[in-house]
Amino acid sequence: MQFDDNANLDTSEVKDVRGGRVPGGRATIGGGVAGLIALVLGLLFGVGPDQLGLSSGDDPQVAPAPSSAAQVQQACRTGQDANRREDCRLVAVVNSTQDFWRQEFARRGGTYSPASTVFFTGRVNTACGAATAAVGPFYCPADRQVYLDLGFFDDLRSKFGATGGPFAQAYVVAHEYGHHVQNLLGTLQRAQDGRQGADSNAVKVELQADCYAGVWAHHATRTPDESTGRPLITLLTDQDIRDGLDAAAAVGDDRIQEKFQGRVTPESWTHGSAEQRQQWFYEGYRTGDMARCNTFR
Repeated sequence: MQFDDNANLDTSEVKDVRGGRVPGGRATIGGGVAGLIALVLGLLFGVGPDQLGLSSGDDPQVAPAPSSAAQVQQACRTGQDANRREDCRLVAVVNSTQDFWRQEFARRGGTYSPASTVFFTGRVNTACGAATAAVGPFYCPADRQVYLDLGFFDDLRSKFGATGGPFAQAYVVAHEYGHHVQNLLGTLQRAQDGRQGADSNAVKVELQADCYAGVWAHHATRTPDESTGRPLITLLTDQDIRDGLDAAAAVGDDRIQEKFQGRVTPESWTHGSAEQRQQWFYEGYRTGDMARCNTFR
């Protein structure tokens, strides 16, 4: 995965609050055993800690820590920075993902409303409630922001056995922006009926977000950057796509349940099996057509 060295990164799309003090009361879930239980239950790649029962019980509108984005603003200026630093790479992926969806919505006669990504460390307050890094990356529909503790990518390899790689990280980010697209289109609310299971709306919403991530990947090297007119991402290899597929499989409900509880219980699935997650990501990547991502049919 390579970026155009001369491209300008738009750090206004990322809020960097790593290391900042988080105001408000304690969250009901933390690290250690409680965090591991959250992971075992397949709560990665969720759509908000409120839906996971992770709200702190405080005012849900409590503001997050000050978001000066000082770290990424100073370090992440060009595509060359994205090619050498992890946080800058994620800024570039956010830029590319939103460039694509902005253009795709316009092509379809709509208007895309951008969403910020918040880099945090350990714990964060959101409009959906307080959460810790234990829940993994998530999208909060109430404030339309993606939340990401970069330490999650170490867990993806060490706890879940994914091979890792830059595109595995890009898949995670693109999946969360798939939830933002669903929110804009009004389909995200289908997951809020409280049902679980292999045929639940919760699973269908997650698989559709995987498919949308694949759609972005299909177009990534052809989506022009608004500042240069050239694609921000210049190269995606077959190995990159394999890394994305591997990451998708690693967080399948069946893989997580088998690894941590020793048995597979499809009636409690919330995100879909490893095979399904790979299938829908690849469907989006193969076709590049979001209309092919109708997991509800």
